[in-house]
Amino acid sequence: MTERMTGAQALVRALEHVGVDTVFGIPGGAILPAYDPLYDSTKVRHVLVRHEQGAGHAAEGYAQATGKVGVCMATSGPGATNLVTPIADAYMDSVPIVAITGQVTSSLIGTDAFQEADISGITMPITKHSFLVTDAADIPRTIAEAFHIASTGRPGPVLVDISKDALQADTAFVWPPVMQLPGYRPVTRPHSKQIREAAKLIVESKRPVLYVGGGVHKSGASGELLRLAELTGIPVVTTLMARGTFPDSHPQHMGMPGMHGSVSAVGALQQSDLIIGLGVRFDDRVTGQLASFAPHAKIVHADIDPAEISKNRHADVPIVGDCREVIAEMINAVEAEPRKGDYTEWWKTLNGYKETYPLGYEEFADGSLAPQYVMERLSAIAGPDTYFVAGVGQHQMWAAQFIDYENPGTFINSGGLGTMGFAVPAAMGAKMGRPDATVWAIDGDGCFQMTNQELATCAIEGVPVKIAIINNGNLGMVRQWQTLFYDQRYSNTNLQASLRIPDFVKLAEAYGCVGLRCERPEDVDTVIKEAMEINDRPVVVDFVVHQDAMVWPMVAAGTSNDDIKIARDMAPKWESEE
Repeated sequence: MTERMTGAQALVRALEHVGVDTVFGIPGGAILPAYDPLYDSTKVRHVLVRHEQGAGHAAEGYAQATGKVGVCMATSGPGATNLVTPIADAYMDSVPIVAITGQVTSSLIGTDAFQEADISGITMPITKHSFLVTDAADIPRTIAEAFHIASTGRPGPVLVDISKDALQADTAFVWPPVMQLPGYRPVTRPHSKQIREAAKLIVESKRPVLYVGGGVHKSGASGELLRLAELTGIPVVTTLMARGTFPDSHPQHMGMPGMHGSVSAVGALQQSDLIIGLGVRFDDRVTGQLASFAPHAKIVHADIDPAEISKNRHADVPIVGDCREVIAEMINAVEAEPRKGDYTEWWKTLNGYKETYPLGYEEFADGSLAPQYVMERLSAIAGPDTYFVAGVGQHQMWAAQFIDYENPGTFINSGGLGTMGFAVPAAMGAKMGRPDATVWAIDGDGCFQMTNQELATCAIEGVPVKIAIINNGNLGMVRQWQTLFYDQRYSNTNLQASLRIPDFVKLAEAYGCVGLRCERPEDVDTVIKEAMEINDRPVVVDFVVHQDAMVWPMVAAGTSNDDIKIARDMAPKWESEE
């Protein structure tokens, strides 16, 4: 179909055609032409956020909760640069979002015009692709291409920067457009020879581990993963980005690996003779000191992004492909092998780790609240269908460790970039994407103060998220490092909680939310249940916890995973030491 309209109308019409129902943004001069036809759209709901960073994180939360592409919109210059952090966050965690920004009139580009910033240049290293559109006729095709790129292959953020005159100009709207992406052909089907090699190693190995990352969830392969694990009997570890992709309650689940992973998961990787990495990056937070990571293990590495294969650890069997197809073919190949793997001794060792070194925490003699206890009760009361959204820091690690995840995608957090301020807007986006689900944001008192203005958006838009502030009065993870590595010299980490500036209950009420406070273990269940019963507006719960609560286990940055500490100056005994 062909129709005459402005570039701005073409933009809105194209968004409708690609199935967008929600856009998070703030208007401004350069993007203003787009906001006029958006006002008339009956298919696209615009959510007026209070800061562009909130728009970006909300788009991420929406994308992660729904599996669809999240959309955020901002004006030129400072509006666009405020999107840089969420774009970088989405890039690190492979989240499909499209960021649409207005740009100054094309004749002014490069003149340092008012509110001009080269956002395409600024975001080039942190986007999957970026477009600068100066011709109205290119808008429909560009939007179609942007959504295709963001959602296929390894998902990621795409920027579409449109000059103001392109939005204002008259053009012919043609749909569907012919996409022009000559170099973009993601490989989804794995090579059958590599799959057979992997299956051969699986049945020959004595101490294999399935090392599962966010790519397995993103490909919708949790069902296939469960079948592969149960077929082979191999232990499974799930990274921070894969929590819930394999059920925590499953006897083959060893926990989360890495810097704050369980001893059983870290030990499984370190002592293994074969690691089957599925949709993972072998990143530093999992491997610790790379040279000493899993020294006896051969590596099967499957990922849809060929750039990740052998980037950090050499893959003996590299497999490029979509995890769902990879795992399905791996199941067939293992079934075709004439013999099965025998992991009896391996399981004795691993079950020993699980029994000897379970996750635990310190309870305080003064009766103050342990944050881990809050997580355990939240998990039990809210239940496995709840979406938990965390920012970054101690609260994120406690949420990963002490909440039970049974369903894929129910833990949303800022993994690769570690963005303070992620939780509140991302929870808002997740709740808008899944309005019938319960969504709890787990936030720190430091993180919360970076983006809590989005509570206003939640209250006005009718988005009843629930926020648990783990309030230890400090930038907790930084304080933990100062305790362990800087002789308890607490430089600029004390947020002065004793002064109650701000008073989070009063702040919540000022934003049109319900504010609750909990300071004693015996009140935790009552307060959580009260929050669970309020569904007509957002709820903020100020959980005042002990400032010296720490995240254990811990592998200090740059050290070997073999040196994991289960508490201060306490290390597990490995098989080779006994």
